[in-house]
Formats: sequence, C-alpha cells, structure tokens
Amino acid sequence: MSLRFTPLYLLVFATLFSCNQTKSNRPPNVILIMVDDMGVEALNCYGNTQNKTPHIDAMAANSILFNDCVSQPLCTPSRLKIMTGKYNYRNYEHFGYLNTNQHTFGNLFKEQNYSTCIAGKWQLNGLSYKDEITDWNKSSRPVNFGFDEYCLWQLTKTSAEGGRYANPLIEQNGKILPQDPEAYGPDIFSNFVLDFIEKNKEKPFFVYYPMVLVHDPFVPTPDSKDWNDETKRFKNDTTYFKDMVAYTDKIVGKIQSKIKELNLEEDTIVIFTADNGTHPTVFSPTKNGIVQGAKGNTITAGTHVPLIVNWGSKTKTLKYDGLIEFSDFYTTFADLLGNENVKPDGKSFLDVLNKNSKENIRETALVYYDPEWGANVSQYRNMFVRTKHYKLYQDGKFYNLDNDILEKHPLHADSLSNHEIEIKKMLEQEFSKHPKFK
Repeated sequence: MSLRFTPLYLLVFATLFSCNQTKSNRPPNVILIMVDDMGVEALNCYGNTQNKTPHIDAMAANSILFNDCVSQPLCTPSRLKIMTGKYNYRNYEHFGYLNTNQHTFGNLFKEQNYSTCIAGKWQLNGLSYKDEITDWNKSSRPVNFGFDEYCLWQLTKTSAEGGRYANPLIEQNGKILPQDPEAYGPDIFSNFVLDFIEKNKEKPFFVYYPMVLVHDPFVPTPDSKDWNDETKRFKNDTTYFKDMVAYTDKIVGKIQSKIKELNLEEDTIVIFTADNGTHPTVFSPTKNGIVQGAKGNTITAGTHVPLIVNWGSKTKTLKYDGLIEFSDFYTTFADLLGNENVKPDGKSFLDVLNKNSKENIRETALVYYDPEWGANVSQYRNMFVRTKHYKLYQDGKFYNLDNDILEKHPLHADSLSNHEIEIKKMLEQEFSKHPKFK
C-alpha cells in the first residue's frame, strides 16, 4: 500500500525516508523538463561548439551530468516509456496514444498528495485513430493520468488545426485559449509552469514539462531577427534551429530563476532531458566532428539524449558514465516516494542523486522500437540490447560502438575476441528475457 501524506507526513518521511528529505524537511519538488528532438550533440556541455546554451551549461557544471542516457528513437515510444516505466511491447498500441488504463508518474505523485501539472506537447489522445479510440476527444485525459492542471498542444485538436509556435492552438484546464498572432507557444507553456510553481511553493509539487521546442518546423523565435517579419514566422529553415536551442535554454533559465527567487533550490529536483535524437536535417558541429541528427533511427544519434539532474547542494558536480534508460525515471520517482509496490521495467537511479554514487545501476539497456508512424521511421523498427560499448540487434547484428558509432560494419562471428564472445552471449541472454520482436 503506497503512503499518503497526512498531518503526520513529516514524521513518517523523517522516519522512513530520511535520505530523501530536503533542508526544509519536506518531500522534494520535482521538475522534469523534456525537450522535443534534441540529441546530446546540440548542447555545449556535451561538446557542441556552435549553439549558445549558457543556462543549461551552468546547470550541468553544478549537477550530475549523465553521459549515456538511452531514449527511444521517436516521440510517442519515448513518452510512453518514460511516463509508465514500461517497455513499449507492454503498452504501445498506436502512435500518438496512451491508453487510460496505464499508470503514469503523474499518478505516482498525485497519490502522494503532490500538486501536479503538465505543460507543452501532449499528442497522446490518439487523434489519428478516431475510428478505433472512443475517448480521443476527451480533454480530461491528462487528469486521468494524475495531473491536476494542464496547458497542452495537441490534446483534442490536431496540428493541422493549429500549431505550437506562432499563433498557437493551446488547451488549458478544459478551455481552448484564444489564438493570438503575436503569441508564441513556448512562452505560454513556460509562463504556465512558472505560475504553477509560484502558487504551489508552500507544498510539494511535480511539474512535467514536455517542451514543444526544438521540434520542426524550424521557425523563428521572438528573439530571432526574422520574428519581426510576420511573413517569416512560419518559414521552415534549419537556420533557425540554433535560435530554437537558445530559446530552450532561455526557458530553462527562467525556471531556474523562479526556483531561486522562491528559495526552493534545496527543495527541488530539476531534471533536464530530451525524448529522442535531433532531426536528421540538422548537422551539429562538435568537438568530435559534425554529428547528423538521427531521430527515428536506432543508431546512437537517434537515442543518445542529454540528462542533467540538480538537487541543490545535495548533488555534487559529477559525470555519471553508467547507462540510464527511459524506463528508469518512473522507478526512480517511485523510489523517491517510498512506493515499494511498483514493479516496472526500470531501475532506480536515486542513489546516484542521494549519494552522488558512480556505481552502475544497469549493465545493459533495451530498446523495443515499433514506431507505427511513417515509412521514414518505420524502416528502422527493431529491438536491441546494448552495453556502453557494444550493441546487439535481434537479427544478430553485433556492433562495437566505440569503433563504429554509425553501425556500418557489424562484427563477424569469426572475428570476435574472447571478450566480445562473452559480451554477445550476455546480450543474447538479456534478449531471452523479452518477447521476440514481431
């Protein structure tokens, strides 16, 4: 039975979960920021040499920076995995759909009397399957998943009916906001988050902020020179990608400033990540050369996303080299809340945060990827298990990621060293724990 806050919750938590307390002796707030389509190569703190991300870089310099966070290659697969802690073969039914029979991390926090909100990209009502899904038009679905309040794009309205950037079409707490040609969606979402933090500063809160940035179309932001020309606000050009990255950084800075202003730094865990790799039309200069985005693809650039976590003075500056996968977030939150009944697929990385531990929590990461969305990404549908250095696909292709990051040259059985033979056997054993990819 999960714990619920009562007037005695301070005593309960002090006794049972003292390692998870903040300096003000309250359960920690959690803010999870997830950028849309941003591989690690887009950030200076991960080696980018062009984009300007001073706030994110400053956060990384005083936080735990995870070097190997493995997402799914595409948005819906990643969102289902991170929200429920389950591999996609357990609950992925359609692209853009999360069944209301699922239990999310929003539910976890709500069951512990946290105030909860979600803002940004939804795209989980199944709008493309209206003939098969009976509740696609219910605006209450975010509430069913544990969120008290919401401010969302693509809840019951499709992208064809209104965009996410200039003149956005946004639904907020049961109402469709009036469209405004001068409005910019990311500002509406971030201001909603800031207002939510302000009004819930006296009690524990959970914010899930799946940003609409930096997904295509690549268009000007209000800080772009071309924003002043209304005819260019919808112009799709990768030239604007760096502006969108900079605006993402600006929003992260606004959230950091709000936390500092309210003196909540020691009471708040701030998590920054992304749902999948960068769009393939974007080429990022890095210290290790040019990296092409690989969203939708199962190669490393399609699944290697940033993960930075700060918990005030509780987290020391640390680079964590072990593997993390998206199923681990739900498990970590359950661990944080003392919910021992959760049996998801992930592993908790709470000790990394609590103890600044460098101990690996997992030896392998699994990606089960069936996008069900377009030939350009469905051509990569597959299942793999990987270590930090090697990757094995269900069809038997085996790669040394250190020497072949683009997976052009699978290792042949007769060329494997004894060490590689053992690793392949171990990965094959891990495969046997999961249903075969259909």
